Amino acid sequence: MIGPRRGRGPDDDVLFAPAALPALRAATDDLAWLLERGYADRAALALVGDRHNLRQRQRLAVARSAAAAPALAARLARRIPLAAVAGRPLVIDGFNGLIVVETALAGGVVLRGRDGLLRDLAGVHGSYRRADETDRAIAALGEVIAEAAPARTTWLLDRPVSHSGQLRARLETVAAARGWPWQVELLDAPDHALAHSPDVIATADAIVLDRCAAWVDLTGPAIARAAPRAWIVAP
Repeated sequence: MIGPRRGRGPDDDVLFAPAALPALRAATDDLAWLLERGYADRAALALVGDRHNLRQRQRLAVARSAAAAPALAARLARRIPLAAVAGRPLVIDGFNGLIVVETALAGGVVLRGRDGLLRDLAGVHGSYRRADETDRAIAALGEVIAEAAPARTTWLLDRPVSHSGQLRARLETVAAARGWPWQVELLDAPDHALAHSPDVIATADAIVLDRCAAWVDLTGPAIARAAPRAWIVAP
C-alpha cells in the first residue's frame, strides 16, 4: 500500500520563503551559541524560537540544522569522501536516508545542516508507508552506492516501525532487479548499532554522527542526481 506524498506542508511556501531565511539563519546561529555554552537542547530551542518568533516547523528546521562548534568540528573530522568507501563495508541508516530523498523527489523542504548533510522535516514516528517516490529514492541511493563500490552494503531498518518488513522486502526486490548485493536487517535499536559500528556509516542523525567511527554522505549525491531542482533550504 502506498501512503501520502512526502511533499511540502501547507504553510511551507511562507515559512521557508527567501524572506524567512535571515531569521532562520540568525536563530540557527543563536542556537549553536547557546549549545556551546551548555544550555539544554529543548530550553535553548524554546528561547531561540520565542526570540525570533518562529513557528513549529521553523523551530524543527533550526534544531535539525544547528550544531555547537566543537561538536561540529569533531563530526566533520570523521567524514570521509565517497571515493574512500571503495572496498570498505558500508552500513546505512535506512529510514533516515530514504525519507529525505523521497522528500526531495516530492518537492518538499530539504534542510542543509551546518555539517553539510541534508535532512527532512518528516522523519519516522512509529510508522512508515511507502510513498510514490520510494522506488525512485531507492534507485537513486543504489546508484550512488554502486558507484562507490563498498565491500558490502548493509541497510538497517527499525524493527518497531510499522511496515518496516514491507520496506525490507522492497529494498531486496529493487536490489535483486539491479544486481546490487545488499543485505537488509531489521533491528530494535539501529541507532546504537550505527553509532558503535567499526564500518563506514551513512546517516544524518546527529547523535549517531557524534559517536560513530566514520561517516559518508549518500543523500547529497543521490538528490543531486535524482532531484537537481530540489527545494533545499540552509538555515
